Amino acid sequence: MKQVLLVFLGGGIGSALRYAIGKFFNMSSTGFPWGTFSVNIIGSLLIGVFMGVALKNNSFSENQTLLLVTGLCGGFTTFSAFAYENQQFLKVGDFTAFAIYTLCSLSLGILAVFLGLFISKSI
Repeated sequence: MKQVLLVFLGGGIGSALRYAIGKFFNMSSTGFPWGTFSVNIIGSLLIGVFMGVALKNNSFSENQTLLLVTGLCGGFTTFSAFAYENQQFLKVGDFTAFAIYTLCSLSLGILAVFLGLFISKSI
């Protein structure tokens, strides 16, 4: 039960942060989902750092990993919003925005995980 509560707590914090960052970045009316894009890239970087530190010296307990990775990063990032926003691009026929958003999200997200793992080596 303690582990479920840790995931719940981390997920709540991550979701609240996602909401705040999303509101900040979506204030521009460019039509591009900067909020979702930003939290997904930042979340990818964070999961790389957290997992890198956790794996480096077994420095995180299972509970800390559940709180930070499963909870915080899981609540912070949002694949469902990413999928919905891409569906909206396709619905209105904006294939350029769809391609840019999808390719940048996937490639930069993966690169951010690698960057986070690299950063964790110096921590």
